[in-house]
Amino acid sequence: MDESVIDLLCKYLHLKKRHVFHSASPLDLSFFSTIRDILRNEKELFYEKYTPRFPADIDPERSMMAQIEEKDRFLFFPYESIDPFLNLLREAADDPDVLSVKMTLYRVANDSKVVEALLRAAENGKDVSVLVELRARFDEANNITWSRRLEEAGCSVLYGLDRLKVHSKLCLITKKCGGHISYITQIGTGNYNEKTSRLYMDFSLMTAHPGIGAEANHIFTRMYLGEVVEKTDYLLVAPKYLRKPVLEKMDLQISRAKAGVSAYIGAKMNSLTDKVIIEKLIEASQAGVRVELIVRGACCLIAGVPGKTDNISIRSIVGRYLEHSRIYIFGDEDPEVYIASADFMTRNTTYRVEVAAPLFDPEIRDRVLHVFRILMEDNVKARIQRADGSYTRLQPGTAEPLLAQDYFAIL
Repeated sequence: MDESVIDLLCKYLHLKKRHVFHSASPLDLSFFSTIRDILRNEKELFYEKYTPRFPADIDPERSMMAQIEEKDRFLFFPYESIDPFLNLLREAADDPDVLSVKMTLYRVANDSKVVEALLRAAENGKDVSVLVELRARFDEANNITWSRRLEEAGCSVLYGLDRLKVHSKLCLITKKCGGHISYITQIGTGNYNEKTSRLYMDFSLMTAHPGIGAEANHIFTRMYLGEVVEKTDYLLVAPKYLRKPVLEKMDLQISRAKAGVSAYIGAKMNSLTDKVIIEKLIEASQAGVRVELIVRGACCLIAGVPGKTDNISIRSIVGRYLEHSRIYIFGDEDPEVYIASADFMTRNTTYRVEVAAPLFDPEIRDRVLHVFRILMEDNVKARIQRADGSYTRLQPGTAEPLLAQDYFAIL
């Protein structure tokens, strides 16, 4: 840790330098919440409190399932509340037409309202099946505790897959009404965690699309058999069928560029390390495809290299909220847009169960495209990658300062 940071901590915590111990091994930083609470009165150290708003297009007094059956619904964390999704789970737990609730759990809160809703559903006689990933780093103990609670309530609990982490954010509610089976599917980019939903920028899609519901059901069925999905028509599902269609969609843009037609690839993710995808992005750049990437963390591609990546721009944004959402965009005229749980990392594309969902609703698609565009216009927190691999902070210059995260907070 930088000495200036240590000096600052000592100052605020009224400690002497002799009270500081250095450890060569990684620290469990969960203790930091205690330090945070000690310093609550030091107002200059804290952001102003922000309370997520309830989505304007969702009526809290009406059935969530009915509203989703009318049209797809969408949540944008941390600017919008997770309450509509929690209301959906509670409603499913009590609705006599609901047969089952299936869900993947990777990281949940210590006092999880999500798990409480699942327990309630099981107690009401619903078939509740939960795949709990016990190998979620730093959350192993918490996941084991909740797994036992779920089992005790009569839920079917599956503990991951052999040699594959289940990192997807997938929830499926199955209904039977008048002899007809219907689905409500939720696909997200972030965990089912009420605490991180106030700290991480993530998306959550809730849809009654029958094809997506059927595919989600197939995904769960295969996982319960210890297997993975080989091919789909709507969802992109790693490890067998995410990288391949992504590459095919990039190839389509390459073909357009070679034919002299406008072509575009856009993506937002935590990290970019998948060599096969990186090579395809280089090929796209050389063909004349315009490529815009927002990569918060590790990035093994360098933009702006003459003759190689001239048409690629890469930026990183680190701010108050963790940029955690994943977006894939293919084409600039009537583009295909996906939200996903997967980064373009080999561990995600080939060693994990991940799900990406297409955005069919024009309003939701345009909203995500607008989010991407605002992030691309951020000139306060954005760092732009140079051709030597270094990053430089973007300066507003004569332009009006635009801090994307503040922009979304006041929308």
